[in-house]
Amino acid sequence: MVNESRTFPDDFLWGGAIAANQAEGAWNEDGKGVSIADVVRGGIISGVSDKEIDSDKYYPSHEAIDFYHKYKEDIALFKEMGFTLFRTSINWTRIFPNGDEKEPNEHGLEFYDNLFDELIKNGIEPMITISHYETPMHLVDAYGGWENRKLIDFFSRYCEVIFNRYKNKVKYWMTFNEVNNMHKIPFAAGACRIEDGPDKLQRVYQASHHMFVANAMAVKLGKEIMPENEVGCMLSLSAFYPNTCDPEDIFGAYQYRRRSLFFSDVMLRGKYPSYTDRILKEHNITIEKEEDDDALISENTCSFLAFSYYLTSTYKAGTPIFESTGGSMGYENPYLENSDFGWPIDPKGLRYVCNELYDRYEKPLFVVENGLGAKDTVSEDGKIHDDYRIEYVKKHLIEINEAIEDGCEILGYTYWGPIDIISAGSGQMQKRYGFIHVDKDDQGNGTLKRVKKDSFDWYKKVIASNGEELYKN
Repeated sequence: MVNESRTFPDDFLWGGAIAANQAEGAWNEDGKGVSIADVVRGGIISGVSDKEIDSDKYYPSHEAIDFYHKYKEDIALFKEMGFTLFRTSINWTRIFPNGDEKEPNEHGLEFYDNLFDELIKNGIEPMITISHYETPMHLVDAYGGWENRKLIDFFSRYCEVIFNRYKNKVKYWMTFNEVNNMHKIPFAAGACRIEDGPDKLQRVYQASHHMFVANAMAVKLGKEIMPENEVGCMLSLSAFYPNTCDPEDIFGAYQYRRRSLFFSDVMLRGKYPSYTDRILKEHNITIEKEEDDDALISENTCSFLAFSYYLTSTYKAGTPIFESTGGSMGYENPYLENSDFGWPIDPKGLRYVCNELYDRYEKPLFVVENGLGAKDTVSEDGKIHDDYRIEYVKKHLIEINEAIEDGCEILGYTYWGPIDIISAGSGQMQKRYGFIHVDKDDQGNGTLKRVKKDSFDWYKKVIASNGEELYKN
C-alpha cells in the first residue's frame, strides 16, 4: 500500500551523528590517554603525522569544537531541532587510557554518564559507536593494533565495562565505525601501520579476523549483560556502479563491492562467504584462527546494519580508484553534480543501497551518516544561508522514504555533523556539514560560538512533521 501521506513511520528515529575525536577536544583531560586521532594533524586518513606529539604544532582533535565542555549547550540546540536520536562514540582512551589496563578510568566513565543523562533528560536517545577511530595509541605502539590477537581481550574488557555501566541508558550500540575501511585506511579502522606492499592483504585480512572475533564477543556480552538492547555493525557503503555495460566493468564493480560487503557478510550472516576462498587462494592469504572462532562468529551475529552514505562512483576497468572518507571514487559519472569538495551527489543511490542491503540481509537498517560538506559563507547579516544543504538533505530523505515504501526496514536517520566538527579526512574546519555553525578556522582560531544556519529551522520542521515538510514546494 502506498503511503499517501508521505510521512515516515511513527517510530522513525530522527537525529544527528558525530564522533568523539572530531568534536570533544579535551584530549588529555581527566585521565584521558592518547588515541590514534590525537597524533595526526591532517585528518585520520593521513596516518601518523608525528612519532611524538609536538606541543608547537596544531592538532585538530586536541580542542576540536570543545564538545567535552559545551555538550549541554549543544544538546539544547539538538533538542530544539527535535532530535529523538543522537549518535556519538565513547572515546576508548577516556575509559582505558592505554587500552590494556585492568581497571577503567572513573573520570571518563563519569563524563559519559553525564552526557547520556543530559541527552535522555532532553528526550534524545543515545546511539553509541564503541570504537570510532579512537583506538589507544599504546595498543599500536606496544602490540601493533588489530594485527595482534591480544586486542580481542582488551576490547572485550572495554565492552564489558561500558555495557554494565550504560545498559540502562543506551539501547543501540555499534562495534567498529566503518570496519570495511580496513582496506583503504587501516590505521584509522584497525590501528594498523599497514602500507602498500606484497603482504598488505595478508595483514588486512588477519587483522579483520581479529575484529570479527571481537565483534562477536561484544554481541555475546551484549546478550548476557543487556538482553533488551541491540548490538549492530557499521560500514561505509557508498555505492559503486559499472561505468558501462562492458562485462569487464560490470563484474569489476561487482567484485569491488564485495570487498566491502565481505565485512557485513561475516558480521550479519555469521560466516565467511564462499567467495572468500578464491580471494585467499589467489593472494596466498592464510588466516590464523583459534578453534572456537568460527563458532563464536556464527552464534553471535549483529542485529542491525548501520552505514554511512555520501556519494557514488563508477568502476571502469583499467582506471585507478581513489579512496576518500566518503567512499571509493573511480571514473567520473557525467549524470551527477559534485559538492564543493568534489564528492558526487547521488540521492537515488541511497535508495539503491538501502534496497541492496535489505534484500541481502533482511535485517533492520540505520542510515547513521549522510551529509553535505560545503564551504559555508557568513553573510553580511551574520547568518549562513545554506539552501544547498537543505536541498541535499531533502533529496536524500525523500529517497530513504521511497526505500521504506519499497519494503526496507529503516529504523532511523542521523545526519552527519549536525554541528560543524573537524574533518576526519583532512582535519579542516572549512569542510562544514552542520546545521549549526561553529566559529573556528583551519588553524584553530575562533571563539567557538554556535550560530544556527538556515538549515537548522528547516530540519526542525522536517522532524516536527515526521517528513511531510520534505514534500512542500
